[in-house]
Amino acid sequence: MKASEAKFLSFMQGTHQFIIPIYQRTYSWTLKQCKQLWDDVVWTATNPSASAHFIGSVVYIERSLYHVSTSVPQLLVIDGQQRLTTLSLLLAALGEAVESSGTDSQISRRRINNYYLFNAEEDGQLRYKLVLTRNDRETLTRLLDDTPLPSEPSRRIMDNYNYFKEQIRRSGISADTIFSGLQKLVIVDIALNRDHDNPQLIFESLNSTGLELSQADLVRNYVLMGLEPAEQEAIYRDYWFPMEQGFGHSDYSALFDRFMRDYLTVKTGRIPNVREIYDAFKSYTSSLAGENVDDIVRDIHRFATYFTKLALSREPDPLIRAAIMDINELTVYVAYPFFLQLYDDYERQQLNGEDFVAILRLVESYVIRRAICGIPTNSLNQTFQTLGKEIITENYLESIEAAFQSMDSYRRYPDDAEFQQAFSTRDIYNLTKRRHYLLRKLVNHGRKELLNVESLTIKHVLPQNPQLSETWQKELGPDWQSVQAKYLHTIGNLTLTGYNPELSDRPFLEKRDMEGGFKDSPVRLNRDLAHLERWGEAEISARAERLASLACQVWPAPKLDVPTLETYRKVKPLRLEAGYTVTNHKYLTGDMLTLFELLREQILDIDQSVVEEVLKLYIAYKTTTNFVDVVPQKSRLRLSINMDFEDIDDPRGWCKDVTNLGRWGNGDVEVRMMSPNQLDYIMYLIRQSFVRRAEGVLGI
Repeated sequence: MKASEAKFLSFMQGTHQFIIPIYQRTYSWTLKQCKQLWDDVVWTATNPSASAHFIGSVVYIERSLYHVSTSVPQLLVIDGQQRLTTLSLLLAALGEAVESSGTDSQISRRRINNYYLFNAEEDGQLRYKLVLTRNDRETLTRLLDDTPLPSEPSRRIMDNYNYFKEQIRRSGISADTIFSGLQKLVIVDIALNRDHDNPQLIFESLNSTGLELSQADLVRNYVLMGLEPAEQEAIYRDYWFPMEQGFGHSDYSALFDRFMRDYLTVKTGRIPNVREIYDAFKSYTSSLAGENVDDIVRDIHRFATYFTKLALSREPDPLIRAAIMDINELTVYVAYPFFLQLYDDYERQQLNGEDFVAILRLVESYVIRRAICGIPTNSLNQTFQTLGKEIITENYLESIEAAFQSMDSYRRYPDDAEFQQAFSTRDIYNLTKRRHYLLRKLVNHGRKELLNVESLTIKHVLPQNPQLSETWQKELGPDWQSVQAKYLHTIGNLTLTGYNPELSDRPFLEKRDMEGGFKDSPVRLNRDLAHLERWGEAEISARAERLASLACQVWPAPKLDVPTLETYRKVKPLRLEAGYTVTNHKYLTGDMLTLFELLREQILDIDQSVVEEVLKLYIAYKTTTNFVDVVPQKSRLRLSINMDFEDIDDPRGWCKDVTNLGRWGNGDVEVRMMSPNQLDYIMYLIRQSFVRRAEGVLGI
């Protein structure tokens, strides 16, 4: 590495070309950074005591160390793109201002162009001192050439160029003074030696004026930086650039990070932290011994296509797209790894379109039933991560139905009885992100002519006003306040209308009979209201029950019969260490073996993700990590529960603190089992560890 101090304008002079490699992010400085740069230039220009102003570094690989067959030295920029581009825009704006003003000046547009923006004696692409990546390149070159801009110019390039033009015009500062400020700007010129420096590590550690490198930037750099230029260009052209276009320029980084997290979950079976996607990607690719970059990027591109069909609702099949749009309205992003697996099977024709739609609708129903029933969502990441393992391709849909129907405890798929009860009594109105969705689905269920409810608002039949009119108080009876409090926001009291202001807090019969009222409404939710003579507790409850019954049809649960379910119940496979089995544990015989089998069955039934691993000294039960280990002993089973002792809820005081005591197994909690009568309470303790392990590993 060679590093030296240099004035920026001197650094730009001479015949050379700064190339932004295709793996670099696009130009990303906003008006905020441009304002800071402009203020620095003005302060330096107008402050006689300021002899220089440092603006950062430019890091590049020299021509002699990066072979190119051209007479113009081409320098690949590792860091400094933002400064180089922004200062080029400022110089271009200053040159135009000088030319259009017609005033005498020590500088001219021609001088600025020939010294700092163009290689004056060169033609074609070599003419430009700065060559940006594809998304920005054409806009900058046409701007400098003063030719018509492309049909979709780079927004950042144009916004920042116009900002500098306006600041030069409004400042009242002469062009010569502004130029004197530019002459005082100083950079650190850092030339890398490819034989001794690692550009990849340098790229990872650099941070351009507060704009942290995104995970997308780091991954793209990691994939492309080590390749030869021709191979870089081919992979970028064929896979990476179409992927960037697919995600959309403005949302690329955010969507890419989401996608790569889901992609790695599919490929590795583990959910990486969203801030550690780059590290997880490096770990994943390092495990792919023998696979070339082209194959890896082709696979990423294929799954990225699936992801954009999901996230941006680009699926061409109307039934699949409709299901995806409903799911996206519920923001079920935790299910995306599972959906990517479905898409891959669908594209490979292992899953047909009809079953694809059915599975998407099962997921939609699962999520909405759980939300209405108030079941916590903190296990959904792991639920969907492991759901794909239950697929039997010969019976694709049925195997997923069986997996859903077999879930219990906090992962359960609420049945009709539980769902109906919750749906009829739950506060629906304050489910702010889902209330319109719920009413839209109820209104349009079974209809070919779908009602657009976007222009409609939610209406409380019984008003929200705590000061109800005498007519309403009489309608509800002497306990009107408690009736209003109990039923106000429930589904039985909610409907859709385009006449909310007109209906207002009027008495029920007026709301029913007026123009635009319930009798005059095309909204199907208002049909039953049109024939009622009064509106009170009984009517609200009856309507809630009817709508809850309809909800079971809108969001159905899987209902496989018992014999079919039994065919999908499998004994959990054992993972063995060096051939160890239960029979290798000498104390697991007779009554102790019977006791162990009772415990084992209960542990494996906690969740489909639980795996049993027989080791030499104990039997481990794990989800993504061990949550309980069983050490068979002569007269008891010693259980190591993987929790901190202070975190275990043990009202009976059965647990022992074994922190730092050197026991076999994982965790600081020990409990001993000697009788089947202890099973229920011990399972209560073990489930705490299972939930804690799932939450801790997944970061949810």
